[in-house]
Amino acid sequence: MSRIGKQPVQIPAGVTITVGEQIITVAGPKGSLEVPVQENVVVTIEDGKAIVTRKDDEPKSRSWHGLQRALLNNAVIGVTQGFEKKLEINGVGYRLSGGPKEIEMSLGFSHPVKYSAPEGVELKTNKMEIIVSGIDKQKVGQTAAEIRAFKKPEPYKGKGIKYADEVILRKAGKAGKK
Repeated sequence: MSRIGKQPVQIPAGVTITVGEQIITVAGPKGSLEVPVQENVVVTIEDGKAIVTRKDDEPKSRSWHGLQRALLNNAVIGVTQGFEKKLEINGVGYRLSGGPKEIEMSLGFSHPVKYSAPEGVELKTNKMEIIVSGIDKQKVGQTAAEIRAFKKPEPYKGKGIKYADEVILRKAGKAGKK
């Protein structure tokens, strides 16, 4: 039995879950999300909890069991609290400006780098920090990864764009001759 899949998803007050044939709709105070229904997995709502069970014990059904529960739980958290990722820009001459939908970065290239956020994702800038927020965990993570990919942190001076909680392993420079 899946350790993740057998845990029920708590449904907080103000959140409604509608289970359909192919899609589960989760609506809350921050918006609504749709979660696809996996094959051989059944989702039932009872006593303020969403319970995910599987129809058979096939390997594919077992793997989808935990996935379905995790996707449903992420949707519930997203419509109540939302998700956010913080990115930091380190480097001499690197600049950052922009608003909730588009940012412009000077990252040492011959041209400024512009990035437009996808629908449902908001970008906030604070000096040398970018905060990516939204209700869909996948979109927030993907947006943060795309921004980080413009200039990944390098191991010698640590210049580039990194996640706020990321640790950059530093390398020693040239040893030189004696």
